[in-house]
Amino acid sequence: MTTTDAVPGVPRVPRRPGADARLLADFVDLSAIGATAAGGVERQAATPDDGRSRAWLAAWLTERGFTVVHDRVGNMFGLHEFVPGAPYVLAGSHLDSQPRGGRFDGAYGVLAAAHAADRLRVHYRDSGETPRFNIGVVNWFNEEGSRFKPSMMGSAVFTGAMPLATALDTPDAAGVTVRDALQAIDGLGEADVFGTDRRVCSYAEIHIEQGRELDKTGTTLGLVDATWAANKYEIAVIGSQAHTGATAMADRRDALYGAALAVVAVRELADRFGEDLHTSCGQLTVVPNSPVVVAREVHMHLDLRSPSDDLLAEADALLRRQFAEIEVKADVEIERRVAHTWKGHLYQPAGVELARTVTEDLGVSSMIVRTRAGHDSTNMKDVVPTVMLFIPSVEGISHAEAEFTRDEDLCTGVDVLTETLARMLDGALAPE
Repeated sequence: MTTTDAVPGVPRVPRRPGADARLLADFVDLSAIGATAAGGVERQAATPDDGRSRAWLAAWLTERGFTVVHDRVGNMFGLHEFVPGAPYVLAGSHLDSQPRGGRFDGAYGVLAAAHAADRLRVHYRDSGETPRFNIGVVNWFNEEGSRFKPSMMGSAVFTGAMPLATALDTPDAAGVTVRDALQAIDGLGEADVFGTDRRVCSYAEIHIEQGRELDKTGTTLGLVDATWAANKYEIAVIGSQAHTGATAMADRRDALYGAALAVVAVRELADRFGEDLHTSCGQLTVVPNSPVVVAREVHMHLDLRSPSDDLLAEADALLRRQFAEIEVKADVEIERRVAHTWKGHLYQPAGVELARTVTEDLGVSSMIVRTRAGHDSTNMKDVVPTVMLFIPSVEGISHAEAEFTRDEDLCTGVDVLTETLARMLDGALAPE
């Protein structure tokens, strides 16, 4: 028997008794891996704790009949085939975290996808129905970009936005490459999981908002229709090493002074443009970092984001001019070395409308939001129809141990994701 079209107002997949309790218990278990004293987690990409979280997920999926495989950049997939040879509807997020990060960011999206996919597996097994497509759960490698830069690395390689060799050769601060780190946790596959014989036809991701729009309006679900543009780049401020006491002030080429001026310039850009521009200096490395030495070099990671491509370009041009002034004032050189940028883009309207219809049918409040943060769906939407959903973050706190989302929102999010995936399996986003 084949599935029929979804009936408005009627869930395609009824909720099973105890579903919420199982989800929350699994979330507690997953959050214990790499747990920090203040209630967060630290599972940077391809560290031992990241490896343990991946092993936990692999065991969970395997116990429920999913086939677990890794691709050549460490993306991890749990696959369940309903129709041999049919394409896959993929859902997921990432298990890696920031240093002393929150336990919800990324990990909730992976666990939600796993629970939603398993509900679908059980539903089709028990109903005797057969969907049009297969289902897959994904844990993307190195979404956070804290240990290895840039962020969203696994999905970038998967979608062709980054060469595989570039990703595998990327070192962390200690010189350990992605390739070696993945091999150390047994996370490196030998082949591409998807290609000619196995294809992805659509993608869905659910994530905490990491902002406060949903929380302050009392809205349960965010329907993401667009992403902010971003310019992320590393610069080096080059000066000359000298003695902090003996060297005359006029003779100093203090790289740290130049870097400090750059940090102020970046913040003043945000002040100039208001909420339409977010800026930061998220990482600063001082060389030689000695208390009695004027710094000879400073490495910095800068981040500019805006909903407007034009505004971002204007801000970037202004920053270049300010860098030229800083070079004169501090007698240093500023080199832009590595860049990672993306334009602001719309998610496919059909995916947004599908998610809106699902929330309406389930009686869940929703609103349209833009994502200011980057997500793996940012890459996936460029290659397949994609749905991106948000659940509230209390007070908008994220990338911090105080990150929090209420249990009822975690559970409702899985309900909405399950129904969305059910309709995608029925062909809701498939080309006619």
